[in-house]
Amino acid sequence: MRVVDHRGRFIARAHYGKESEITLRIVSKEDVEIDREFWLARLRAAAARRDRVVSDTDAYRLVHAEGDLLPGLIIDRYGDCFALQTLTRGMDALKTMWVEMLVEEFRPRLIVERNDAKVRQLEGLPMINSALYSAVGRTVSSPMTSKGADQSAVGRTVGSPMTSEGAYGDDQGKLTVRPTAGADLFITENGIKFRIDLLEGQKTGAFLDQRENRAAAMRYARGRGLDCFSFHGSFALHLARGCERVTAVDISEPAIERARRNAELNDIANIEFIVANVFDLLRDYDDAGERFDTIVLDPPAFAKNRGAVEAALRGYKEINLRALRLLNPGGVLITCSCSYHIGEELFLKTLAEAARDAGRDVQIVEKRAQSRDHPILLGVPETYYLKCIVARVMD
Repeated sequence: MRVVDHRGRFIARAHYGKESEITLRIVSKEDVEIDREFWLARLRAAAARRDRVVSDTDAYRLVHAEGDLLPGLIIDRYGDCFALQTLTRGMDALKTMWVEMLVEEFRPRLIVERNDAKVRQLEGLPMINSALYSAVGRTVSSPMTSKGADQSAVGRTVGSPMTSEGAYGDDQGKLTVRPTAGADLFITENGIKFRIDLLEGQKTGAFLDQRENRAAAMRYARGRGLDCFSFHGSFALHLARGCERVTAVDISEPAIERARRNAELNDIANIEFIVANVFDLLRDYDDAGERFDTIVLDPPAFAKNRGAVEAALRGYKEINLRALRLLNPGGVLITCSCSYHIGEELFLKTLAEAARDAGRDVQIVEKRAQSRDHPILLGVPETYYLKCIVARVMD
C-alpha cells in the first residue's frame, strides 16, 4: 500500500498487516510500482551481495528480511536446495512468486517452506512445513550439474501438481509432503561436512548465522576444548581441528546422536559427546577442579521477550562465571547470545560481572556478530541480534 502523511505527502510503500503488532513494514521509500520486476531486482541484489561476502561454504542466507530490504522474507540456500520463510501476510501472499523466481534464477533441486516460526502466529498465519518445489527426475542426494544448475527443472511450471516420483500436492494444487520427503542432505562449511534436515532441523535446517564465528573458534582452538549447548556439534567439530581433545555437551540425546554422526562423517575421533544439563555439568566440573583451554558457550535464546530479560541475565552470568573459572591461564572463552532483547552493552556488562565474581582478569580479544550473510540494517535494531565475544583469561 501507499503510505502518506496527514497532508497527503508520500512517505513510503509498505505491506499492511492488520493482525500484526507491526502494522506497516516499509518496502520502498521511493514512490515506484511494486511489481514482479521490483522484487526480482531486490532478490538479485541480495544474491550479488552474497557473492562478495560468502566463502568456504555451500550453505548460507540468501535473503535476510529487513537486512536486505525484504521485510518478512527469509531464504536460506543449502547447495542446490532452498528453504523459504514468509513471515508476514504481505510476503506470504507472494510465496508462489518467490518460488518461481528461485527456480528461474537458480534452477534448484528442492525448495521447502519452513513456515513453522512462531512469529507467523502473531501475523495470523498458519504453521506449515512442506515441499514447495522438486525438480523432476532428481533425488535429493544427487549433485548439481557442473554449471551449478538443475537442467531438469527448466520449463517446469511452479505450482503444478508434482508427479508421484517426487509428488507435489493434491488435485487442488495444495502442497503436501510424504514422510520420506528426502529433505536430508549434506553441506560443507569451512571444510567440514554436516548432515542437515531441511524439514525438521532447527531454523531452516542449520544455524547459518554462526558460520563465521565457528571459523574464528577454529583459529583460537587449542589444548582441551569444551563446547556447551553443542546441538549438532557444529562448534565442536571446528574446535577439534585445533584442540587435542574436545568435550561436546547438550541436553538433547537426539542432538548429540546427530553430532556423533557428523563427527563420523568427517573422521573426527577426538570428541567426547555427553548428554547433560550444561548448568549442572559446569558446576560439577568446577567442583571437580576440571580445567580447559578453549570453551564455547552458544546457548539458545534465554530472553525471547522483554519479560524474560532478568532471568536470562542470571542464566548468562551463571554459565559465563563457571566457564571463566574452568579456564586455564591464557585460556579462551567464546561466548554468545542470540537474544535480541539483550544488547551488546548489557551482554558485556553481564560478562564483566561474571569475570569479577569468578576472580579472573579477562581481556576482550574480539567482538563479533552474526555472519555477513545476515546483514544488519541501521535503524532496525532487530537485525543485530547475535553477539559473540572472544575473551582471554589473563591470570
